[in-house]
Amino acid sequence: MNSKDGYEWTEEGGLRQGVPSIGLILPASNLSSSNDVFDVIVIGAGYTALTAARDATTSGLRVLLLEARDRIGGRSWSSNIDGYPFEMGGTWVHWGQAHVWREISRYSMRKDLEISQDYSHGVNSHTLFTATSEKHNLSHESEDIIMESAIKKFINVDGKLGHSVMPFPHDPQHNPEVLRFDNMTAADRISEIESDLTALEYSALKSFILLCSGGTLATMSFYEFLHWWALSGYTYEGCIEYLVKYKFHGGQSSFAINFWNEAMQTKKLSYVFNCPITSVSDDGRSVEVTSEDGRQFRALRVICTIPLNVLNTITFSPPLSPQKSAAANTGHLNQCVKVHAEVSNKELRSWSAVDPSSKLLYAFGDGTTPAGNTHIVAFGANETHLDPEEDIKKTSQILTDLVDMDIKRLVFHNWSKDRYAKGAWFFPGKEFVTKYLEELRARHGNVFFASSDWAVGWRSFIDGAIEEGTRAAFDVHRDLRRSTHGS
Repeated sequence: MNSKDGYEWTEEGGLRQGVPSIGLILPASNLSSSNDVFDVIVIGAGYTALTAARDATTSGLRVLLLEARDRIGGRSWSSNIDGYPFEMGGTWVHWGQAHVWREISRYSMRKDLEISQDYSHGVNSHTLFTATSEKHNLSHESEDIIMESAIKKFINVDGKLGHSVMPFPHDPQHNPEVLRFDNMTAADRISEIESDLTALEYSALKSFILLCSGGTLATMSFYEFLHWWALSGYTYEGCIEYLVKYKFHGGQSSFAINFWNEAMQTKKLSYVFNCPITSVSDDGRSVEVTSEDGRQFRALRVICTIPLNVLNTITFSPPLSPQKSAAANTGHLNQCVKVHAEVSNKELRSWSAVDPSSKLLYAFGDGTTPAGNTHIVAFGANETHLDPEEDIKKTSQILTDLVDMDIKRLVFHNWSKDRYAKGAWFFPGKEFVTKYLEELRARHGNVFFASSDWAVGWRSFIDGAIEEGTRAAFDVHRDLRRSTHGS
C-alpha cells in the first residue's frame, strides 16, 4: 500500500506522488469514542512519539496517538520498491548510539544491519570538484586524506581536536568555555583557517559541513558541528562510522514497526492517523487537543513531539513562554534535499562525489537493488536548494553532471515542502542551542515537549529521538503517579 508521502519517477511511469511503505497504518483509526479521557495523548508518530507511546502503554497508561500523516516514522521512514528499501529521511545507526542500540537489541535486529558505503565493489573512484568547478578523480584513500586534514583544521580550536573544549558531548555545557563557539558560524571559523586550506581541502570541507547542516556556511552553528564531531569520537573515521555507514536491510520502517507493534499488543493504544492538530488547551486538570477538522480529544497529559519548524503553527493555551515561542519562531536551518537514483552502472557502487557548487553537493553508492542496479543517494543543501518534483529533467541532469549514469528510477521526499516537517533533520543557527535548548525541553503545565530537535545527546538523530521519547514517557508516568498518590 502507498503512503501519500514521497515521489517516484521512472521513464515508463513518469512522476508519481505516493510510494509504498510498511509504515503505512491501516485502518487509519481504531478509536471507538472521542469522549474518552486518556492518561496521555501523544502527538506525532516519529521515533520520539513511538518510543513515548510504547513506554507509556507498557507501563500501564492508556494512550491516544494522533498523527497528521498516514504512516509512522516521521522524518525517518523507508519505501520498499521492487524489493529494495529507499530511505526517505533518517537512515544510519550505530552501536555507539546507546539509545538506538538498546532498541535494536530489544527487537533482536542486531543481524539486520548492512554496510552502506562499501568501496570494495569495483572501481576505487571519488570525484571531487573544486569551487571553480575543476574536476579531480581520486581514490577513496586520497579522498579520506583530504577530508580528514580539512576537518581537523576546522575543528581544532583547542590544539586537541576538540577534546578539551567539549569533553562531555552528552552534556556539552559541562565545560563553559565551549559556549563561546556558539557565537560563531561555520563561515566565521573558515575565515580563521582559510589560508591553511588547499583548494581541494576547502571544497571537501564545505561540502561535508553543508551535508551535515543542510544550511549555509553563513548561518550554520559552528558549535553544533563541534557537538557532532565530539559525539563521533573526535575523528573523521568516527564521523563516517556513526553518521553514514550502517543501515537496516529492510529500511527504517522495519525498525519503527516494532515500536508500534509492541505498543499495540498492550491493548492500551488508541490512534488516529490523517489527523493534523491545530490547538492544545490546558485547563490545569486535563488537556484538550483539537484537530484540523474540528475533532476534540482529551487526556490528563499530552506529549507533544511536533518538530521545531512546525511548532509555531499550533495554538497553545495558555500561550507558550516567550522563550519557547521565540525558539519556535526562529526554527532550524536544515532544508536538505535527499534524492535517490537507481542506475544501471554497476561500478558506481564504489563511487562517491563532492561538488560544493552543485545543487546535489554530495553523492555516493549506497547499495545494489534486486535488479542488479546501483543505488545512489545524493544530498543538496539550503545554499543550493532543489525541488526535484518541479523539474525531474533538471534533477537528472544535475546527477549526470556529477558522473555519467544511466538513471532507471528516482525516489525522494521533499522535506522543505512537507507541511508537517518544514525541513529535514535539526541543525541550528548560531546561539540557538545555548539560548533555547533547556526551555524547549521544559514542560508547559500538563503538556510535555519531546523531540530529537532538542535532545541533549544525538540531537537530530534517531538516537536523540528515542532519548527524548524515553524521557517524556518516564516524566509523564512519574507525574501521573505523583498526582494520584500525592507523593
